[in-house]
Amino acid sequence: MKTKFTEQQIIRREKLEKLKQMDRNPYFSKFNLDIKISELNKLYGSKTKEELSNNKTPEYSIAGRVMMIRDQGKAMFIAIQSNGESFQFYLRKDSVSEQDWEVSQLLDVGDIVSSTGIIMKTNTGQMTLRSSNFNILTKSLRPLPEKFHGLTDIEERQRRRYVDLIMNKDSRNVFIKRSKIISSIRTQLEKLGYFEAETPVLQATLGGASASPFKTHHNSLDMEFKLRIATELPLKRLIVGGIDKVFEIGRLFRNEGISIKHNPEFTSIEIYEAYGDVESMKGLAEDLILNASMEVNGTSEITYQGTKLSLAKPFKSIEMIDLIKEVTGIDFTKIKDLSEAKSLAKKHGVELKKHYNSIGYIINEFFEEKCESKLIQPTFVTGYPVEVSPLAKRRKDNELLTDRFELFIDGREYANAFTELNDADDQRKRFENQLREAKEGNEEANEMDVDYVEALEYGLPPTGGIGIGIDRLVMLLTDSTSIRDVILFPHQRNKK
Repeated sequence: MKTKFTEQQIIRREKLEKLKQMDRNPYFSKFNLDIKISELNKLYGSKTKEELSNNKTPEYSIAGRVMMIRDQGKAMFIAIQSNGESFQFYLRKDSVSEQDWEVSQLLDVGDIVSSTGIIMKTNTGQMTLRSSNFNILTKSLRPLPEKFHGLTDIEERQRRRYVDLIMNKDSRNVFIKRSKIISSIRTQLEKLGYFEAETPVLQATLGGASASPFKTHHNSLDMEFKLRIATELPLKRLIVGGIDKVFEIGRLFRNEGISIKHNPEFTSIEIYEAYGDVESMKGLAEDLILNASMEVNGTSEITYQGTKLSLAKPFKSIEMIDLIKEVTGIDFTKIKDLSEAKSLAKKHGVELKKHYNSIGYIINEFFEEKCESKLIQPTFVTGYPVEVSPLAKRRKDNELLTDRFELFIDGREYANAFTELNDADDQRKRFENQLREAKEGNEEANEMDVDYVEALEYGLPPTGGIGIGIDRLVMLLTDSTSIRDVILFPHQRNKK
């Protein structure tokens, strides 16, 4: 099928052919940069126009993408951008070779160019390279969006992220901050003696979370596999194996809905510490989040979507049952009858699924529907029912609840942690219960992981574990509205 070009694309391709006819390569293989633009700014940014004029600088070779062209006839200013930094070239017809000048007349916004020259300042004080030669390193065949409006369509910004990064400095800064946040977390854990692991993305047995998986087939083994929904069970096997502090930062995959808070492919960190517990994980969560905020924002006091939040320690902590009572007036410590709990759910408009066959499920649904959105400042919610916590240790004082917390900020979950279940027989029974739920319609139930139960039979030390959603944390610390704003290449439907 023949490609149809726009008028601008046709003109650019004509210029491309002219470059070839001039025997000027429009697609260089390599260019040796003398110096970064940021380093030039540091060296000469404080110098006056007169100082630079009186003391000629060495010649420098720099390159970047053309963002603006001001043609003045026998001279031209070319604004370039490289690695987020801006600079400009000043070309005069009498200062470059005849062919270099001809090349400059074939220039378009978006081209990647290079030039060599000395540093000067214009009358307005702008740092400039006075060019003695000029090259087009890569000819751009598509026009960039109009400079002052850029990509205004949000879906197009996410679909063509490469253009978004060229045109939108704020977008670029989000991903620079994302890298710094992950680096901050990794550095802190390494200082604390944690070992970074890499565990399989393809897993034969589903476990570690309640979620629907993506499924695939391994041809050589002739086996069905799932893309992992969590890294929990492999990492706890490492604790059994004697690696007492372990973490993994990696992609997880959940075949579920897409929203501003959810993406089917996302990044999480899971951390496990032998001889720790759920309380150990509280302190770790506070430190990691606070330090990440200090790294990218320089403060513990932030504003997210207009809401002022304090990430200073300590975070508030409250029991799930106490929170439900505070919000709805219902005291679940006094409700022992399932039919009464179901009646209260119906009365308060709390929707129940078919497999919700115990009070614990109903308690959790009351919390999710009535309480989550009211948790604005960082809050640890503790005391999760055992039914919704198949991998967490039961409480000593109440076997219907677990030693578990989830961290909420501005109505969203950011972390999930518990004292890990290390009783192999109890774990086997929990898995068996999950299998029963699957038969009753729970599509997100865990599968029976026989090998993991066997690992526990060798002995898992007392252990604390936590998972933190990296994407949501980046959203929080960059004041981003949607999770797709902090993922470089989010999945989207094909264009019609």
